[in-house]
Amino acid sequence: MAVLLRSVRWFGAACPLVRPAPRLPPSRHLIYQARFFTVAHQQEGKFQEGIFSDKFQQYFNVGFKKLDTAVSLNGQVRKGLLLWVFHDTCRKGLPNRNLILLLLQSCGSLLPELPVSERTELAHRMWEGLQRLGTKYDVDHYNALLQVYLQNKYIFSPADFLTKMEKANVQPNQVTYERLIAAYCNEGDIEGASKILEFMKNKELPITEEVFSSLVTGHARAGDMEKAENILSVLRDAGAEPSPNIYLALLSAYAEKGDIINIEKLLKQFEKVDRCPVGKHVMQVILSFARTGYPQYIQNIIKHLDTGCFPDVMNLCLNLVTQDLEDVAFQILKSCPKLSSGNEGRYESFLNHCVVLNKPASKLKQFCAELKEANMHSLPFECTLKSALKNKKAGMAIDLMKIMKEYGLPLRCHYFWPLLVMYQEKKDVKGTVEVLKVMHELGIKPTLRTYANYVLTHTDVQTFSALLQEAGCTPNNDLLPVAELVHELQFGKLENVLALLSSPRMLHVKISGIQQAFFVAFKQSTDVDLWSKITEVLYKDGSFWLTPPGPSEAVGYFLYNLIGSMSDSEIQAKEECLRQYFHQLKKMNILIPPMICRGIHKLLDSYNVPELIKAVQLEDNRLPYIPNEANHDVSALEKNLEELEAKNQPITNVLKQLILALCVEQNMQKALEVKSKYKPDMVVDGYEALIYLCCLQDNAEDAMNLKEELSHIDSSFTLPTKTYLALIQVLGNSGRVKDVINILKEMKKKDVPISSVSAKVFARVLSSMALRGEVETVNQLFEMVMNLGLAEPSQNLFSSVVLAHLEKGDMRRALDTVIHLHRKYNFTTGPHKLFCKLIKEENTDILQEGIDFISKEQGEICVLHDLLFAFLEVGKYDEAKKIIETPGLRAHNKKLDWFMRRCISESQVTTMENLVEITQGLFECDRDEMYYNLLKLYRKSNDWQKASAVWTKLKEESFVELRERTIKLLADILQRNGQEVFFYLPKRDGIDQPPKSEPRFEDSITMLCHSGNVKEAYGVFLEAVKKDMKFKSSTYFTLIKALLSLGYVGETVKVKTFAESHIKSFRLNVTASSHLIRAQVRRDYLKDAIDTLKSALENNVFPDQSSIKMLVQALGRKGNVMGIHTVEKMMKTLPGSVGLHPMLFVSNTSVAHIMNNNIDVAVENIESLFTTGLQNADSSSTISIGHVFGSVMEEKRQPALDKLSAMADRLANQFGAYGPVTDLFLEYLRAKRMDDAKFLLERYGAIAEQKERLTAFVANKATEAESIKMLLDMVPDSLEMNTVYSSLLENYAKHGDVSSAKAVYEKMKAEDMDLDERTLKQFAILLKKAGQPVPFTEPPEYSTAELKNETSAKTE
Repeated sequence: MAVLLRSVRWFGAACPLVRPAPRLPPSRHLIYQARFFTVAHQQEGKFQEGIFSDKFQQYFNVGFKKLDTAVSLNGQVRKGLLLWVFHDTCRKGLPNRNLILLLLQSCGSLLPELPVSERTELAHRMWEGLQRLGTKYDVDHYNALLQVYLQNKYIFSPADFLTKMEKANVQPNQVTYERLIAAYCNEGDIEGASKILEFMKNKELPITEEVFSSLVTGHARAGDMEKAENILSVLRDAGAEPSPNIYLALLSAYAEKGDIINIEKLLKQFEKVDRCPVGKHVMQVILSFARTGYPQYIQNIIKHLDTGCFPDVMNLCLNLVTQDLEDVAFQILKSCPKLSSGNEGRYESFLNHCVVLNKPASKLKQFCAELKEANMHSLPFECTLKSALKNKKAGMAIDLMKIMKEYGLPLRCHYFWPLLVMYQEKKDVKGTVEVLKVMHELGIKPTLRTYANYVLTHTDVQTFSALLQEAGCTPNNDLLPVAELVHELQFGKLENVLALLSSPRMLHVKISGIQQAFFVAFKQSTDVDLWSKITEVLYKDGSFWLTPPGPSEAVGYFLYNLIGSMSDSEIQAKEECLRQYFHQLKKMNILIPPMICRGIHKLLDSYNVPELIKAVQLEDNRLPYIPNEANHDVSALEKNLEELEAKNQPITNVLKQLILALCVEQNMQKALEVKSKYKPDMVVDGYEALIYLCCLQDNAEDAMNLKEELSHIDSSFTLPTKTYLALIQVLGNSGRVKDVINILKEMKKKDVPISSVSAKVFARVLSSMALRGEVETVNQLFEMVMNLGLAEPSQNLFSSVVLAHLEKGDMRRALDTVIHLHRKYNFTTGPHKLFCKLIKEENTDILQEGIDFISKEQGEICVLHDLLFAFLEVGKYDEAKKIIETPGLRAHNKKLDWFMRRCISESQVTTMENLVEITQGLFECDRDEMYYNLLKLYRKSNDWQKASAVWTKLKEESFVELRERTIKLLADILQRNGQEVFFYLPKRDGIDQPPKSEPRFEDSITMLCHSGNVKEAYGVFLEAVKKDMKFKSSTYFTLIKALLSLGYVGETVKVKTFAESHIKSFRLNVTASSHLIRAQVRRDYLKDAIDTLKSALENNVFPDQSSIKMLVQALGRKGNVMGIHTVEKMMKTLPGSVGLHPMLFVSNTSVAHIMNNNIDVAVENIESLFTTGLQNADSSSTISIGHVFGSVMEEKRQPALDKLSAMADRLANQFGAYGPVTDLFLEYLRAKRMDDAKFLLERYGAIAEQKERLTAFVANKATEAESIKMLLDMVPDSLEMNTVYSSLLENYAKHGDVSSAKAVYEKMKAEDMDLDERTLKQFAILLKKAGQPVPFTEPPEYSTAELKNETSAKTE
């Protein structure tokens, strides 16, 4: 101890100052309120800024930020996030020093959800894994590992640790010695600690408070509490006040002894010390009590706990739960101040941890009930159930659902889906039945989606019904056939769908409820015949539709919604299929109402497919009220009526036809006169037509009088839905509220079929009343409609109710109405009009309330977009721009689409222009979609000058990838106004068409091509040429595409030449040019292929990478050096246009020299690349000659291979360049030359360190699964397993190997690895094709651009 006292001069007696985090000044400005409620306060980082290299910023910034943010905000790290960052780091292969430090530090107390033994094991895994990547650890990394050992109470030998550092040539520093002393002291080894202290004294290292804290612990654990206590006195005698850490060490020592009396005494002293955060240090004391078996004393010191720092308290609670002290943990949690409504999710960490550790359901019930009772969490049971399902705790989940049932909480059908998925994966039908049995016991009826997606996957309906009956559950025989139909639709099995629709079991199916499944199936299939037959069955059998509207109108809406469900790219891809589909429907005499047909035309017009619009000729032009056999001549009917009346014969039938005919002519006055004259002979059909006509002409009085007369004739008669809706609309506009209410009641009483049109009519009626400020009337009618179940919640309907308050200027009632509607109907109406009014009035208090509410219910991204749109509409563009600048904001494309449609419908040009401008830098914003909608607005206003200026803006945004529809729309605007199109326009039809051809030839060519009779189609073309017939561009393209698919190169060129001679602007598009080049290469017409490439580039058409690579490689194999140089020269004029790798031309030039027996020239050129590139490590790392080795092996040119191998040896031995030998090694693997590969690996062990090349080989789509597995066997420690598994899975998916793919997926799950979305999507498609369930949430469809980018990256 005397030695220590002499060293006190090295000890900084003053405690380090604790600087509070700066607080933002309060602001009531709208923008600050909008921006700052989403941005959490960021604590000052632990690492200096500016120390990261560019490569680190590019590859690791995301992972580092995620970890650092988790630590800063929550004081802990989740295991899943930590593993994701670690695997991501290994996959990229370039670990950074500071990221490694953070990874290691996260394996200690920052990971409370894992037991200490698992934390240490994880730290060792990371240490070894990162070391295999070539990481060189420094003293800070060893110190971080020491800290993890201490936090996890891991027993190790400090002497061995120092030896390990010495072998690694890493010198310990002061922190190392301090932590080694702590390690000795933790075991009560004062002698070992003294040796380190003596060494520190000799090196004149200062003795810090950390050392004194450790010595207190050491003496206490050695059983000498007197010496431990004496350290405080010694420090005071030396003039140094003990630091908080020393007090903490003594408190923990008392806690380990269970000495509560001394703890309370010391706490009183501790509280008197300045700058000492007693409350935080009490947490460590509580843990010491728990760890050493004295939990009974924890209650005594909870009062000293600082519950203000919630992340620290939560970490304490999680540690206590891990040590089976969940009751104590929960008591501490309850003592914390209540969190705000937006942060109550933080309690879920506690509940989730209890679930992971399999705490009994009774305990979870207690915790959830108390949290809810104390208003600390609004949905604790639901969150706990979600955690149990996520962690696949089936028994616990069922127990929790039973508990929820006891508490009267709503149980949803989708709660059972994860349980059903578990049995799906095992193909366990009996397990599935057991889950349904539990649902039956809990009173939950399975929905259609439940049956279709999670039940009927491994059994048929009959077998399943029998199993349900055996289990004591009554099968839903009405729903099961529909579920079977939906199931077949989802897998695209249209043959089975057609058979089911024709089956008598389908009598009660209503297609309108499941039409979305039909759309999915139609989009997956290209069998137009099946499309047509299914539509014919639906059209002819009226039982599939609600009556009214009946088959004709219903099928019309079905077709309209089918087109509306497809994107522009899907429409253009399936244009020919849709054209044939509509053509066959017309042949089948399937007709739809003209209004719907016009709607389809309008939809197709927005997709810019004019030829397809011409194919939709399905209008039903028959009169709506008069049967086909009826006489339409009013004069003749009147004369006939008079004759029958004169002869005293029945006039009912003729009278009805006359009334209907007058209604068709909309001659209301005459029809009413006829009705009055012949009232006793009127029938219900005539009244129905007359009522509808009066409604159309806003004659509410006569409409209601007629309805009264109809009720006297037949009170049970039910009017069609459209007539009721027309009545409601005309009565509402006339202010006859009581009559409207009576009509609504009658609709409910007579069970009138309701469609989506009904809600729109109700909304129009309510909106008209709202605009008149009739608040009470609007509320009364709205409640009536909803209570009677006549409409589902919708934006238009709910907005009408809010609008009434806005028109009255009552903002408070408007917001309260939005909140009330959400709570009652669980539906949030759009706040756009409300926000606009509030911003105009600068009513910041109510606006802030609205922001908080929408943020809580729909999320921060949604409310920021709502604010953005409101600011734009009221003209506050600077504020809108600040919203866009909110950190972390990404585009919500559905909301953007809604607002752009609104701008177009209301002709808000300036607003739309500002929106397009300020969203330029918005993350994930579809810029083509933005400009496309802006052009639609310009087309509506016929402003070609502004449309022309869009082209300049598009060029400025060089990263915008324009779709064909956008270019066509801009060209259409210019051409309509007689302006020149100053850019290349892709033409498939329409513009620059040749003279009209004879339809017989053109139709024959198209039909023959689509039916696969290409030779016959070409014969028809030659016959037409002899007759000097000319066709449209689309016909030539169809024929060229068909010829290329069969490799008919000469014939293709003839068609292309003929088309160019007759249509001035004709040119092959990208796809056709690429196909033609590939076909010419396959036929060995290399000179023609070069000419095709040159012609395409001259026309600003850029063939795809694969066709150019195929051409260059063919020239290399033929030894055509000049041809390669010609192509290279063409490409150099287009920098970045095609994105070809520079080594493509270098390596194939070398191959060409070898094929010409100029081996030495090839070797010299390649060798010079590496020797000159050694000065630039980045440059040399991108040089790969694997293609050269592969081509030489393929052509069996052994002398050339020997010289190339010798060159690779020289570069490895003399220059330390291991790239060439690694390329050779990988090509040996690809060629299945295992002995040569093993020999090369044994000779050059450094091959295993070339992780970038090895990873690229694994990720290359051309690499076979067998080669990847061989590489894994030979260098298992050099590959990132995530990449290996992903590549294997893609490979198996590509070749349809389901069993191997599932085996890889199970391995990844076992090793807790994640797949990227693209690979998951491929795996999901493979499983669907094999008729197997998908055991995960299926990712969204990738866009063509995304797939293209990923594919090209992997190929490189």
